[in-house]
Amino acid sequence: MTSDSVIRPSAGSKLVVVVGAINADLVVAADHLPRAGETVVGPRFERHGGGKGANAAVAAARAGAAVRLVGAVGDDDIGRSSIEELRADGIDVSDIAVLSGEATGVALIVVDPRGENQIAVGAGANAAVSANQVSRALSAVLGRAGCVLISTEIPEAAVAAAIEAAASARIGCILNPAPASPGIIKLLDKGPLLTPNATELGALVAALEQNNSNAHPSQNNDVHGDTRAVTEGARKLAAVSGAPVVVTMGGEGALVVTPEGHTEHAPAPTAVVKDTTGAGDTFNGVLAARLAAGDQLSTAVRIAIVAASISVGQVGARAGMPSAAMIEAQLRQQ
Repeated sequence: MTSDSVIRPSAGSKLVVVVGAINADLVVAADHLPRAGETVVGPRFERHGGGKGANAAVAAARAGAAVRLVGAVGDDDIGRSSIEELRADGIDVSDIAVLSGEATGVALIVVDPRGENQIAVGAGANAAVSANQVSRALSAVLGRAGCVLISTEIPEAAVAAAIEAAASARIGCILNPAPASPGIIKLLDKGPLLTPNATELGALVAALEQNNSNAHPSQNNDVHGDTRAVTEGARKLAAVSGAPVVVTMGGEGALVVTPEGHTEHAPAPTAVVKDTTGAGDTFNGVLAARLAAGDQLSTAVRIAIVAASISVGQVGARAGMPSAAMIEAQLRQQ
């Protein structure tokens, strides 16, 4: 299959609906990440558009999908500029609520010279996204949707409403469990495709074990660098959800585990890393775009990995998010 045939949207491509947070990212570049109680001073401060929902929506739109975003901002300058930035990327912002008396969410980010980061988020209006808002928004668009992508920086009730609506409409649903709240375990029976990283996978497996009265929680659920533990953890989640689990592993690519226990490792191309902020959002947004376009999961995962590897080459969650043409060019080089 050529890159032309896998990256360009097909005639049957459907809408990607993203449900998630909208933030402003306040980024400080420093020579190292701060330890507890430590102040670091960096030479540069920048503000970027952020929030896992908004970032994934931008990634999907730049990859060629029609995208509608469900979320909330405050009635403030940051909220208004956030909506304008999203609209400029071609995203349908009709279902973004502007809430009086709420501040738009912000993320405080420190980035070191290797591109690693620390992030603290003030939820603001994101915490006011309601199940009713999500249900109303999805009921109007699911007939045109090919994929619903949900992130968990919004209230659990809103996440549950999105998953349940997608399941009822038999629309493919991706749940990016970042953060990996224990309540996600109660939603697995709705069959979302999970896309945790290794840390989130470990947290979800621990929550699953604690939720199972017949199991004893593991003493150590740190699966970093342990492919066998990653595979086993993903199998446990897939067995409950009945849907694939795609574990993102940074520069090592991703591991796809099916409910039947089949595993496939998709490697990542070599990348020059300036900032890993938003790489996971890029992966999820492009994954949703390709699934909505009709790709098989293995193909969609490989394209999403390539997109994420491009995104880390620029500072800021969205600055490096590639267009369909950029992804296609990278695929041709492989």
